Amino acid sequence: MSTTNSQGIQTLIDAETEASTIVQNARQYRVKRLKDARAEAAKEIEELKNQKNAEFAEFEKTHSGSNDENAAKANLETEQKLREIENDYNNNKEKVVSKLVEVVLNVKPTIHTNYKM
Repeated sequence: MSTTNSQGIQTLIDAETEASTIVQNARQYRVKRLKDARAEAAKEIEELKNQKNAEFAEFEKTHSGSNDENAAKANLETEQKLREIENDYNNNKEKVVSKLVEVVLNVKPTIHTNYKM
């Protein structure tokens, strides 16, 4: 009976060892699957990031051109206004100088209204 007991114990030990191996293999498989899933997710994230960066670059390219056009238009308008002001200055400077000289030379002294004698 001791050999039967011994064989039964040995069978239990073998079954326990086999179960332990199965559990260890399952854990290793789970860890491998997690690593694979993380790597796949990182790859998908990188692809999405590249796609969004490309879309942003295209959007920026499309809209920055209009900004350059607007800046050029504003510069052109500014230059036109400066030319107009310069022309007005050149056309009116003689009149202004003569009016200033006239006012300075034709002083009519009067007593201030607040002055009490």
